[in-house]
Amino acid sequence: MAEKAFWVKKTLDEMTEEEWESLCDGCGLCCLIKLEDEDTEEIAYTDVACELLNIGICKCSDYPNRHKQVPTCIPLNPRNIKEIGWLPVTCAYRRLDEGQGLLPWHPLITGDPDSVHRAGVSIRDWAVPEGQVTEKDLPGHIRSIMEKNGKTNGDE
Repeated sequence: MAEKAFWVKKTLDEMTEEEWESLCDGCGLCCLIKLEDEDTEEIAYTDVACELLNIGICKCSDYPNRHKQVPTCIPLNPRNIKEIGWLPVTCAYRRLDEGQGLLPWHPLITGDPDSVHRAGVSIRDWAVPEGQVTEKDLPGHIRSIMEKNGKTNGDE
């Protein structure tokens, strides 16, 4: 009988740094600029990607120094995952924390890092670089994530 995958047999706290990092599916959704409504505290995603995100490959161009270069970049870890309510429903960190499994298109399941893009879950084909949008124009870039990728939960 095959051994269970690490994400099935370990909690997020028990994972090594390498295992933790491999959970990222490379969608880029967490790297979109988000706006918070001051009255309702509701978070809205924009289609504007962080200045450090290479949209073509959905990877941070300076991952080791991202928190220094972009002070608003929130370091994701097992201790703060519950506090970060804006993670998309397709996010492996969120899903595992909530007791769900990885979605069928996740690169750890498929063995292919491009499976997230083929599934239409990544921002690769529609995000706008932060440098092309002024701060005052950000509200005009508010988008529903699922409006762009046509999914409601990422597993259709």
